[in-house]
Amino acid sequence: MRPDPQVLVLFGATGDLARRKLFPGLFRLMQEDLLPEDFRVIGSGRHSPGTDDEFRDQVRDAVKEFGDDADAGRLDEFAGRVSFTVSSADDGSDLAEAVEQAEGEVGDGAQRLIYLSVPPSAMKDMVGMLGQTGLADGARLIMEKPFGTDLESAKELNAALHEVVEEDQVFRIDHFLGKEAAQNILVARFANGVLEPAWNRDHIAYVQIDVPEELTIEGRAAFYESTGAFRDMISTHLFQLLGLVALEPPVHLDADSLHEEKKKVFDAVQPLDPGKVVFGQYEGYRDEDDVADDSEVETFVALEVSVRSWRWEGVPFLLRTGKALAASRRTITVGFREPPLHMFDGDTGDAPNELVFELADEPEVSIDVRAKVPGPTLSIGDATMTMRFGDDIDGHDALEAYQRLIHDVMLGDHTLFTRADEVERLWELCDPVLEDPPEAQPYAQGSWGPEAALELAAPRGWRLSGDAT
Repeated sequence: MRPDPQVLVLFGATGDLARRKLFPGLFRLMQEDLLPEDFRVIGSGRHSPGTDDEFRDQVRDAVKEFGDDADAGRLDEFAGRVSFTVSSADDGSDLAEAVEQAEGEVGDGAQRLIYLSVPPSAMKDMVGMLGQTGLADGARLIMEKPFGTDLESAKELNAALHEVVEEDQVFRIDHFLGKEAAQNILVARFANGVLEPAWNRDHIAYVQIDVPEELTIEGRAAFYESTGAFRDMISTHLFQLLGLVALEPPVHLDADSLHEEKKKVFDAVQPLDPGKVVFGQYEGYRDEDDVADDSEVETFVALEVSVRSWRWEGVPFLLRTGKALAASRRTITVGFREPPLHMFDGDTGDAPNELVFELADEPEVSIDVRAKVPGPTLSIGDATMTMRFGDDIDGHDALEAYQRLIHDVMLGDHTLFTRADEVERLWELCDPVLEDPPEAQPYAQGSWGPEAALELAAPRGWRLSGDAT
């Protein structure tokens, strides 16, 4: 579906996110005829990248490096609709004029979209400027995480936003929710009679939400020293994925219904047990540029979450993420309870049945089952059934997460975004851990983290590990 004509203002237009994701993503939407027939993109920031033509060359280079194969003519057409205007939280007058001019060129009915890819420390002041200049009037605002750094700052930011715009104008973006594979969790649960009746504590023994990364902080020391892995990943991405796994069936699959059910899950999450939260720091982190010699910042987190509801009472949700680990994966594992009677011969290593969602760019779901070993005896072994939806179902090439989410904002669809009350509830859960964090235990680069984190998942162990794969 093509949106109405748009004028997109992109703060942080010379930053890494814009270069790697946003400009290549917008060009892909144009190639797929998912942008309006008429649109303008105005980049903005404190410092000018040069003339508009020089900025357009930077945009072309970004699309060529990080996007799909680009037709030169279409890329020139896209770049021709891009410009740059200097602005800051103190002065947005030139930007307001540029937006007014662009909307005049696009014509009546133009929708204004403002993407705030700015540091958390600058967010409140930028929102204030948008209100003072009138730029926020009728606009849709996309906000990058983190949405505050604790409960108090999240409430202050939400209050500042609501002084300028209504909640339905705000789109808090979490790119994990835009992934095809994440959305497949909802479809797998609610569109398949073989799964939904078993999606409860009577049949499910545990859930693991596991996002390890092989990369170190890679020059992001300033960000990591002020944020850490818990704020970066747990209070945002991993809890949002937990919400998709654990929510009750919404009456309708629309934004309000989905948000209501997700909020109920977060309300049912019990205070985090300090004894079941493990922080780690990879060996060599303190040697990174711009990292304090005595830094206690965590680069690894593992924890157990309890959802006290009729459906999930007694089922542990295990969350893990970290840098410099043994693999880079985004995996949700649902482990099922054992049948009550063991009547077959064979060695399965006591591996349970597990349903596994791989949150890769190409959606994949597998299930580990037990099957008869070929031969004259009735003995069993382990087998895996794998479903690759791109191979099995004809359709469009999947949009990358940012592409999908930006398109949703242009259509005014809040379904895959985060609401203010969800954000505040998650900070309410996370604040006690951050106020009195566990000591960050050292772990070797290329390992699976501290030993205490491996013990957290006993007796099964983590699916992603050397001992339980």
